[in-house]
Amino acid sequence: MNNKINTVLFDLDGTLIDTNELIISSFLHTLEHYYPNQYNREDVLPFLGPTLRETFEPMDATKVDEMIATYRKYNLAHHDTFVTEFPTVLDTIKILKEKGYKVGIVTTKISDVVMKGLKLTKLDSYFDVIVALDHVEKAKPDPEPIFKALEQLGSNPDEAIMVGDNYHDILAGKNAGTKTAGVAWTIKGRDYLDQFEPDYILEEMADLLKILEGSSHEKH
Repeated sequence: MNNKINTVLFDLDGTLIDTNELIISSFLHTLEHYYPNQYNREDVLPFLGPTLRETFEPMDATKVDEMIATYRKYNLAHHDTFVTEFPTVLDTIKILKEKGYKVGIVTTKISDVVMKGLKLTKLDSYFDVIVALDHVEKAKPDPEPIFKALEQLGSNPDEAIMVGDNYHDILAGKNAGTKTAGVAWTIKGRDYLDQFEPDYILEEMADLLKILEGSSHEKH
């Protein structure tokens, strides 16, 4: 594949903005309410990435909507206390825009909370498209959200790269036929992402610029 990459799609949580502590705290609050003294921090780490429904439904299908509502209420109330951007993210996104790249977000979060996080970290004016959970039938790792973003951007998979911190992001990119980049700052650890064989691993977001400049040369 020799096509030059002109489109960059990002996951949001754990990739562009550090929502890890907010998400962990929200899960612990919710699970403590429904299952007192049964879950700790390590137990909820696997829940970062999948949709809330995918996480809560196996626990109790009759209470899944109630649990999602409990989670979201707490999450919104504590959002601005916890959320920050990761280092070099804002500068990298600005440079991508200046250089004419098409940039988008593909996330399993609902759109109103996406905008809350982007505004808080001053990233809200940079993205050409945002595909959130409420915009699709199937979430990542299904390729539908990536295809939707590419269609809105007028891009093809072979000229795009999907950047994320979770296996959902890497597999969604592979399923859609894009290049993939994992972020070494994933809370689950670099070794975790390596097993899904992304084309690249970013030590910091600015590494993306070097990769795009030498688009055809693969390196880890």
